[in-house]
Amino acid sequence: MMDDNDWAAFKRKLKAKTDIDLDLYKEPQMKRRIGNLVRRANMDSYAEYFDRVSRDKDEFASFIEYLTINVSEFFRTPEKFGKLETDVIPDLLKRSPKLNIWSAGCSIGAEAYSLAIIMKEMTPGVKHRILATDLDTEIIAKAKRGVYTDNEIKSLAPQRLAKYFDKVEGDKYAIKPEIKNCIEFKHHNLLKDPFENNFDLILCRNVVIYFTEEAKDQLYANFFKALKPGGILFVGATEAILNFRKLGYTSFQPFFYQRPLA
Repeated sequence: MMDDNDWAAFKRKLKAKTDIDLDLYKEPQMKRRIGNLVRRANMDSYAEYFDRVSRDKDEFASFIEYLTINVSEFFRTPEKFGKLETDVIPDLLKRSPKLNIWSAGCSIGAEAYSLAIIMKEMTPGVKHRILATDLDTEIIAKAKRGVYTDNEIKSLAPQRLAKYFDKVEGDKYAIKPEIKNCIEFKHHNLLKDPFENNFDLILCRNVVIYFTEEAKDQLYANFFKALKPGGILFVGATEAILNFRKLGYTSFQPFFYQRPLA
């Protein structure tokens, strides 16, 4: 039976196996998402569903991917990436010739590779650090492979597609080693694991949609500490931080928040 006790048992099992703490996520939305899976599997309880998917490695990996909402594409919201190229990165490069960048919740790696392309074109021959992290180990493995579908590269300019990708396996494209080798991929739980610091730029876009407001505030506070003075946090187009001043940020531009220089 899908009741409060069943949901509590499901959360305990999930946290024990994966370290994902659903108490930090909005409960109605997560119950609805997971409940859809339970009903589709013709089961009566969250805990029963968890026990079943846990027995199959591939099925469990698909479940975690669904749970962590791994949807991404290259240069997602191109107009915002345009601002990154024309305004944000030039401002950061004035203070540091080599940038330390973090793609947090990197999903399939498209965002991190998009950054690598931008940095290669803006600063030829300069080796920046681009860290890309995600909670889902299976999706990190996909990101490391660097093979993408037509839909995932739909926002790429044709000249960039031709320059940085090789066509493979019919309608799929593999990113070239010169870009792939720019990224350092790691497993990381944004709601639990310690953060590195001294980042010039952090991107966390389309990640926090199901986080509670308390979890979001804590996350943005941790990002603030992880940024250098003058560093910038770039969030998703539906994720404006309304209380950014309370958290210490100034607004660089819409959806770009800066840790003040002093």
